[in-house]
Amino acid sequence: MRLTRIRIHPVKSFAGADHAAARVRPWGLEGDRRWGVVDPDGKPVTAREAHGLLGLTAEPTADGVRLSARDGADDLFVPEPAGAVAVPVGHSRQGSALPAGPLADAWLTDRIGRPLRLVWQPDPGTRTVRTDLGGLPGDRLSLADAAPLLLASEASLARLGELALTDALERGETDAPALVIERFRPNLVIDGDPSEPFAEEAWSSVRIGGVRFRVMVPCDRCVMTTIDPTTLEGGKEPIRTLARHRRRDGKTWFGIWLVPDLAGSDTDAVAVGDPVSAHGPRG
Repeated sequence: MRLTRIRIHPVKSFAGADHAAARVRPWGLEGDRRWGVVDPDGKPVTAREAHGLLGLTAEPTADGVRLSARDGADDLFVPEPAGAVAVPVGHSRQGSALPAGPLADAWLTDRIGRPLRLVWQPDPGTRTVRTDLGGLPGDRLSLADAAPLLLASEASLARLGELALTDALERGETDAPALVIERFRPNLVIDGDPSEPFAEEAWSSVRIGGVRFRVMVPCDRCVMTTIDPTTLEGGKEPIRTLARHRRRDGKTWFGIWLVPDLAGSDTDAVAVGDPVSAHGPRG
C-alpha cells in the first residue's frame, strides 16, 4: 500500500488542499486546523450549518494564513494574533482562543452572510483527546473534531461507490452521485487493498514511511459528508448508503482516527508515495 494524498485544512470547515509532503506534529499535520470560525458568542460554526465555508480556502504561511474565496473577493492575509487577548470559545476542551481581528471577521461575515469571527489556537499542546475515543494521557490535538489525523482508503471509497450505485439501481435510478474523498475530509489517503475494503477499521497501528501512528477508533460520519464540495449543495449521499451498509451502534462509519507515535517513528514527516504498512487487529 502507498500514501496517495496528503490533505491539510488550515481553517476548520474550510476546503482543504493537497500537499506533496507534510510534517507530523503530536497534534496533527503541521498547519492543519489551527484556525476556527465562531459566532459573536464564541460558539463554533462549521460547514454543517454554514455550507459556504467549504467554498473558502486558506493557505498557511510562516506567520499566518491567507484566505481566499470563490466569489472574486480579494485574498486576505491574516497574521497569527500572538499578542491578542484570548476570548472564550465553545470548542470542546479548548476554552479560549485568540481573535484574528476585525478585518478577518468582516471578510468572513461578507462571504457567509452572517456575523462570524476567525480565531486561532495558540497552543495545540493543551487540548486533550477524548479518552472514550481511545485517547491516552499526553495525546493532544488541534481544533479537529476528535483526533489529530483522519485516514481514508481509496479501496474503501471505491467499494462504497459500488454499493451506492447498486442501491440506486434497485431504486430505479440510473446513477449515483460521485463519492469523492474530499467529502470525508481526510488528512491522509492511502490506496488500500481493493480485495479488502474497510480493512483499516481493524488495524491497531499503521506506519507511513518512517512515521508510526496509533489507530484510535473508526470515524463516525455526519451530515457534513452530504455536502457536495463543488456545488456546496446538500444531498442524501453518502449517509444513505453508509446507513444501509456501514451502520453500527446507531452510527455510520468511514475512515479511522490516528494519533502520531513520534517516539516510535524514524522521522516526523510523510510524503505522497510513502509505503504504508498496517498492524492489527485492534483490540
